[in-house]
Amino acid sequence: MKAVIGYLKEVKGELDRVDWPKKDEVVRLTAIVFLVSAIVGAYLGGLDIAFTKLIELIIAK
Repeated sequence: MKAVIGYLKEVKGELDRVDWPKKDEVVRLTAIVFLVSAIVGAYLGGLDIAFTKLIELIIAK
């Protein structure tokens, strides 16, 4: 049991030393992630539609 308590104390000590980002930085980076994800999703969705139509044309002949 002493090993578990010692481990948890070490974990708390490490977490106290972490340089946590400020709220405005988290919000800004989260917005960037959402924007990039939307752009990539739209791009891949467009490719999917284009290839689907291409395959339909090939199969229809």
